[in-house]
Amino acid sequence: MKNFDDDALELVAQYFGALAVPMRLKILNQLRDGERNVGEITAATGCTQANVSKHLAVLAHSGLVAKTQRGTSAYYRFADESVYRLCELVCDQLDRRFAQEAVQRSAFAAAARGSPQRARASRRTSRA
Repeated sequence: MKNFDDDALELVAQYFGALAVPMRLKILNQLRDGERNVGEITAATGCTQANVSKHLAVLAHSGLVAKTQRGTSAYYRFADESVYRLCELVCDQLDRRFAQEAVQRSAFAAAARGSPQRARASRRTSRA
């Protein structure tokens, strides 16, 4: 990205923006196993048909999903399977971060339990 101009960076931001809404990620998860129409996605997500259609339009505009018309139904599928790898990278990074934060919280809690100030406060409470 270091050689991108402002217009190119805007396109990158729009792509990531399409992934920044939890309902869109939920819709993408529904497409993991193959094509689905709006009704199937609506039933699976518990979202209204209008809302699902709105999110699908954003995902299609960003090139993340493709649409095939069959009779009166439109079927959506993943246009770019690499987005799953991107999502997995993000999820793995978050998992590592949360695990590291849990270790730090645990170390802090252990240190706080053994701190001299806490020990003095505990002794004062037990004498009262």
